[in-house]
Amino acid sequence: MNADETARAAAGRILAWYEAMGVDAALADVPIDWMARANVPPGAQFSLQSEVSSAAATPAPQQRPGPGVPTAPPRAHAPQAPIAKPARQFPARPAAAPGAEANVDLARAGDLAALGSMLSAFDGCGLKATAKNLCFYRGAERAPLMIVGEAPGREEDLEGKPFVGRAGQLLDKMLASIGMGEANVHITNIVYWRPPGNRTPTPQEALACRPFLERQIALVGPKVVLALGGAAAKQLFDVADGIMRIRGKWRDLEAGGHTAQAMATLHPAYLLRTPAAKGMAWRDLLAVKAALK
Repeated sequence: MNADETARAAAGRILAWYEAMGVDAALADVPIDWMARANVPPGAQFSLQSEVSSAAATPAPQQRPGPGVPTAPPRAHAPQAPIAKPARQFPARPAAAPGAEANVDLARAGDLAALGSMLSAFDGCGLKATAKNLCFYRGAERAPLMIVGEAPGREEDLEGKPFVGRAGQLLDKMLASIGMGEANVHITNIVYWRPPGNRTPTPQEALACRPFLERQIALVGPKVVLALGGAAAKQLFDVADGIMRIRGKWRDLEAGGHTAQAMATLHPAYLLRTPAAKGMAWRDLLAVKAALK
């Protein structure tokens, strides 16, 4: 690999990292070669307004010319142009629950297709501004088992479906081990858009999506709801304990007028990082299989 190919490969890795971190727009029309700027730091040509005012109020000390040195006439200073503030890429909008949207009446959603249309038009969750696609669900529309995870990741955001990346592939294998699959399982998340950088959704973002999730649970009508990971369990069950304390314990979950048995287990992404914990997840799956009989 020559120097040009090495540089292109490095640039490709940087762009892939930018995309994974949620960067999807440039701030200038012309790219800047930062390596050609030598020791000049970025932003050196700009000054804060406070620094400009302070410099204008405090004149710099002048040195007296030595004997025999002619003095130059004072130069007129050109007026300084005001510093333009950077434009916001996305409009600032606080997260809101669907109740704050006058045109959202979730009771009118008689099926998942109608609920998905309402979600597509909903702007109350700030995650929508930075995500590429809505990740509603995958699997059966009516199912005895409903899986609720944390949030879409990069692969899910690109494809528009939850759990299609490495964690989703492991989840499919876990479900197949107890005789379940997309034909009889409904899979979704507590938020429907990817958080930038795959961070954990904030409570406000989960709260904005919660009424849609409750209506979704009512439409799917599951007998068992399985929460994957601590973030999903905390939002679904309104608990503060960590996943290791609450996993494997049955509880009743009431959502949208529908009541189901619910349990939390370890997230497949955690199992990919910690294979030794798969035994605990396997015991939880066996409990789910027994409850579905």
